This record gives sequence, structure tokens and C-alpha cells, in this order.
Amino acid sequence: MSARTAVVTGGASGIGGAIARRLAAGGAKVAIFDRNGGAARDAAAAIEKDGGTAVGLAVDVTDRAGIDAGVAETRTRLGTPTILVNSAGVTIDGPFLDLSAETWNRLLAVNLTGTFDCCQSVLPGMVEEGWGRIVNISSSSVHSGSVGLSGYVASKSGVVGLTKVLALEFGKHGITANTIPPGFIDTPMLRESMKGGLFNLDQQVAKTPVGRIGQPEDIAAACAFLVSEEAGYITGQIIGVNGGRNT
Repeated sequence: MSARTAVVTGGASGIGGAIARRLAAGGAKVAIFDRNGGAARDAAAAIEKDGGTAVGLAVDVTDRAGIDAGVAETRTRLGTPTILVNSAGVTIDGPFLDLSAETWNRLLAVNLTGTFDCCQSVLPGMVEEGWGRIVNISSSSVHSGSVGLSGYVASKSGVVGLTKVLALEFGKHGITANTIPPGFIDTPMLRESMKGGLFNLDQQVAKTPVGRIGQPEDIAAACAFLVSEEAGYITGQIIGVNGGRNT
């Protein structure tokens, strides 16, 4: 990946952070997009300290103008991005009948429209280069649903559908698009959900055939393969990383 520039949204922590570090370790120049600009810059500095190349940019994926500006700055500082990982996401739980229009729209704006906007902003450069890799982080909950997460599951299901269409439309340009629906992964967002009583750690581990909670690095490893040259014949696929919970 030494000749490639990658954009990772939500790349300051959690799954996005692990992916940014893994791609940088593989030689990619990484632009970390995160609404927390300070955290993005800190994450980039840590990568550079370890010998990688990275920049941290304050980008909110609900702001299309901000996305376009971030992509333009990435192109200027690191080169045309030909790898895009959409990892930014938000979880808001609650009973379906209590779900407000504001909350519903927030979930769609971050999880689905944000993914759409980032793809649309980056894809012209990929087409021009004749090569590209898109990995969209969805959720294993799209396979089975999840009580109290109607907006989240709906928005992440949309990500899966969008990924399949991108694969069909852009394969002729040397661009692949795949989605990873993580299983039960130990992230700050998951820990917050557990504080609210949405999940119980011991119960979830008991449901996982490999007998442990997943780590962000598990997702990063799969992502690193999907953005590689070797994965050029894999597109439009749902690559589950879930410890065997969804087979």
C-alpha cells in the first residue's frame, strides 16, 4: 500500500482508529477524518511517531462541504485518496415507538448519508486513477435485527445495499466496494451502550462461538486485506467478522 492514500472516517478511536493504524503500518498514507479534530490530530501524530504517514482532519460526516474540503486537503497533502474506509457511526437506542424524528434523522445522517457523501466525494478521484478500494463498516445487527435499535439497524442495512450498488457501478473502473459487519467488538461506543443496559458483556461472550469479545484489530485485519491488490476480485461482498455468531 506504499503508493496509496487512504481516508478513514471516524478514525480517531475504536474500529476506525485500529484501521487507520493498520493501513499506515502497511505503508499507506492515511487521512484520519473525525468530528473531534483534536483527537484526529493526536491519532495521526501517534502514527507518525511509529514511522507512518498520517494527517488528522476535523471532518463531520454530516457536513458535505466539510467532507469535500477534507478530501481536497488530503489530495494536496498526501495525494489522491484511492482507499476509503467509512467507519464513522453512531448508536442511539430506545423503543421504536419512542424514537423521535430527530433521532431517526441523526442516525441516517451519520451512518448512511455520511457514507454516501464520503463515497461520492472520493470516487471521482478513484475513477481518474483507475483503481480504488471502498470498505464500509456496517453491523452484524443487519442480519438478525436488534431490539431497541431500529434506527441504527435500518441505517446500517442501507449501508449494505449502497455497497452492493457501488460494486456493480464502479467495478469496470478497477474499484471494489465491500462491507464488513462487525460482531460484538470492544469499542468506546459499545462500552457506552453497555452502561445504558443495552448489552451484557458476559451474555454476549457466551453467545460467541470463539468465546471472546472481538477487538478493533480483528476488523482492521480484514479491512487491510480488502483494500489490498490481492482482493481485486472481491467486490459487493459482506465479510462478517463476528467470532462465528452469524454464519
